[in-house]
Amino acid sequence: MTRTFVYPTSNKQLCFMQHIYNSLEPGGRAAVVIPDNVLFEGGRGAEIRTDLMHKCNLHTILRLPTGIFYAAGVKTNVLFFQKGTPGNPHQDKDCTTNTWVYDLRTNMQTFGKRSPFTHKYLESFEAVYGDDANGQAKREEGVYNILGCTTPLNDEDIKSSDSPELIENARWRKFSREFIKAKNDSLDITWLKDNSVTDAANLPEPDVLATEAMTELTEALREMNQLMIDLGAIDQAEGQVALLAEEFGLEKKVIEGCE
Repeated sequence: MTRTFVYPTSNKQLCFMQHIYNSLEPGGRAAVVIPDNVLFEGGRGAEIRTDLMHKCNLHTILRLPTGIFYAAGVKTNVLFFQKGTPGNPHQDKDCTTNTWVYDLRTNMQTFGKRSPFTHKYLESFEAVYGDDANGQAKREEGVYNILGCTTPLNDEDIKSSDSPELIENARWRKFSREFIKAKNDSLDITWLKDNSVTDAANLPEPDVLATEAMTELTEALREMNQLMIDLGAIDQAEGQVALLAEEFGLEKKVIEGCE
């Protein structure tokens, strides 16, 4: 992208997010697929998420199973938002008040060529999302046992309890703007215990685990590179990029944001 952004960054996904929400007409809506790093990256990332929630009503986040978009092991999400608010499409401050999150990732089966992710796995999300495209349909927290879930709850326990502890196991929950602010505007909102972390039988294939590790390391290196640039250590940053390019046999590229 060659346009100038209010919050310049070398992260192309964050640039893409700025382009989308700033291009929307008042009242316009979008559903954008983004990788996990867009949800939690600090610095410019936090500023961009804050700006998004000021200018748009970020009403829904769908946490997708690992590897649905991009490469195997890459975690992605869908952000649903509307420019302004339902009552005032031209509002450009404090447009987000609550954000609903649907976790379709934690304790879910592994998807791939032999077990493709099809529309039927989205039906439970569509049911709670509601008929209003702008996320204004009546909603209630809940949803426990869904297609593809590897750790289903006992149906009797669900029917006989309305305790806060039960809601902790729900896949569909609402979080206030104040809650998100307390997390430094991180949208990486998780609450379900990931049993795959402790149960070896539920671990993904080794190549998926390796891809996840490589993705996280790559993002950490990219953030450190941006930090060095922000601190004015551009020559040192270029030197480190050159070393990495040489190590991996890649052509050295100009660091975005230095020009």
